[in-house]
Amino acid sequence: MRCSSLSLLAASLLLAACAAELLAPEQKPVATEVRAPKAVVVAETPTPVLAPPAPVIVDAFDPVNLKNPQSILSKRTVFFDYDQYVIREEFKALVEAHAKFLVKNPKMKMLIQGNADERGSREYNVALGQKRAEAIRKALALLGAPEGRVEAVSLGEEKPRCTEHAESCWAQNRRGDMLYSGEY
Repeated sequence: MRCSSLSLLAASLLLAACAAELLAPEQKPVATEVRAPKAVVVAETPTPVLAPPAPVIVDAFDPVNLKNPQSILSKRTVFFDYDQYVIREEFKALVEAHAKFLVKNPKMKMLIQGNADERGSREYNVALGQKRAEAIRKALALLGAPEGRVEAVSLGEEKPRCTEHAESCWAQNRRGDMLYSGEY
């Protein structure tokens, strides 16, 4: 038994040696090259000219922010859908910010001007503009703004932002503008 095991082992080794020589070229091991890391050269670049830093808003309810384009308070217009006077979801944060501003600044007063596009009769547009201004005024009051310092008026179609006869233009005219003391 020992003899047959030895002959089996010898035959296996002989086959393994022959198989190594019969390997296809793509199966033969490839030599690897060892490279040393290259030195990294850092070139000096000129210092870029930076824009002045954006104004820092220390007190979000400071009246200075009414004219600061970085502040939500600089945005004063609520746009409405055609023939509607419901404040759209996208303008609720804007109305809330202005309500908080009015609460924090008891000397400030607001005038809301409701507007309509040119479609419809003059009387209808004045009524619709008033409903839009009142919708903003009521939302401000519900959010805590003192009602005695907020006035709502309608301009109807008399103060358009755009005078072209197209939907994109009419959409700009369906709005409520919020103006503070000294701006009206």
